[in-house]
Amino acid sequence: MQPDPANLLSILDISNPLIGFYDTPDAHLFEPFTTARQCIFSCYQGWLQGESTWLSEQNVKAIQCPGAGYWNCNLATVPREQVAHFLAVQEGLKASPDLMCQWLADLPPYSKEHDAVVIGPLRAEQYAYLKTVTFYVNPDQISMLITGAEYRNASASDHPVTAAYGTGCGQLAAAFGDFDAPTAVIGGTDIAMRPYLPCDTLAFTVTRPMFEHLCRLDEKSFLHKSFWSNVKQARLQPGGMSQPQEIKDEHQTV
Repeated sequence: MQPDPANLLSILDISNPLIGFYDTPDAHLFEPFTTARQCIFSCYQGWLQGESTWLSEQNVKAIQCPGAGYWNCNLATVPREQVAHFLAVQEGLKASPDLMCQWLADLPPYSKEHDAVVIGPLRAEQYAYLKTVTFYVNPDQISMLITGAEYRNASASDHPVTAAYGTGCGQLAAAFGDFDAPTAVIGGTDIAMRPYLPCDTLAFTVTRPMFEHLCRLDEKSFLHKSFWSNVKQARLQPGGMSQPQEIKDEHQTV
């Protein structure tokens, strides 16, 4: 059963709908659809309006972004060497095509289990097919989500949150090695997708176990303590920030 994120979203003032990455046998259950004609993130505004994007062998070739089908469905419509040359030489994303080719070879795409991948607003009745959930948030909110992801982590070297170089498409699912582990990826950092997102927005994508963990944060957690209250109060000040308060010595007479 899908947990209810309403309390978390309310406390963090997140108004954008959460976006799920589904591996489903029946894409029609996610209608209505918005169609990507170029970058898959050209659908972002449609997702915010309740629409979903359907990717499968039948329709992925119609999208002008080869990465959408490759990273999400393991469907290569363009030879790897050609992609590497375009990204490295024409767009300058790596120092050479060989480096880009090696990077592509080292990071496999997501391999779907069912007929289609659907990206769009959460559907509670389809929770069994959900792979990841993406929060589209501002820096204050992403800092809180990172804190939430670390809330039950005791290790100083094994972190549940990563932020790695990659495509926006690949950060939705391919970046995750184990969907049964509570992990998260800071995304929205692909410069090719940035024109489709607001300038103050990044992505925080989590596996289903991490989503459940975040939704379980209760009144004992930082969500209800002074640090977050101070952030919200600071944003009410002119310029969106306030002067830090002096920390008084505990023996100082007030």
